[in-house]
Amino acid sequence: MTLPRDYRGQTCALARSMEIVGERWTLLILRDAFHGVRRFGEFAAHLAVPRAVLTDRLTTLTEAGVMERRAEPGTGRREVYGLTPKGVALWPAVRALTAWGEEFYAAEGGPRRVFRHAADEAALTPDGRCTGCGDAVPVPDVLVTPGPGLAPPGPDADPVTAALTRPHRLLHPLITTTAPPRRPTRGPQS
Repeated sequence: MTLPRDYRGQTCALARSMEIVGERWTLLILRDAFHGVRRFGEFAAHLAVPRAVLTDRLTTLTEAGVMERRAEPGTGRREVYGLTPKGVALWPAVRALTAWGEEFYAAEGGPRRVFRHAADEAALTPDGRCTGCGDAVPVPDVLVTPGPGLAPPGPDADPVTAALTRPHRLLHPLITTTAPPRRPTRGPQS
């Protein structure tokens, strides 16, 4: 039996939030979107989530105004996903869950990724403040760097896993290569 998506009888804001972000895979999709994953195929390959489930979760997030689909710059036709301001406002929750996981379930050797202030590369506190300058760091100014617990990707790693081993800013496209141009189809040769 499939569980309903809503929390009947619950009128609190947390229950409403869980209706949007509480299904399996949704927070991982959001995490990847913060890291700059934009294309459906990149989400699917990195998360190894069934395509039907990914479609459902992305639809829920776009209908809720957390993510949007838009034309990929420079392609005109290909669509990508991006966080809306409403989605970016989820960063403190994603950051807090990540910090909690690192504290209680960290990989051997330390955190896999370290959040830093792009301006001075000082580490951020769990509440998102720069340890160097003391500022609260806006999401686009968060630099993600490999941490001591990050193992090198294997030879069969998907492009997102490989790209996550390099320093990058949140919300910036993680993979910037575009699809090769389509070859024109040729009719019968005369």
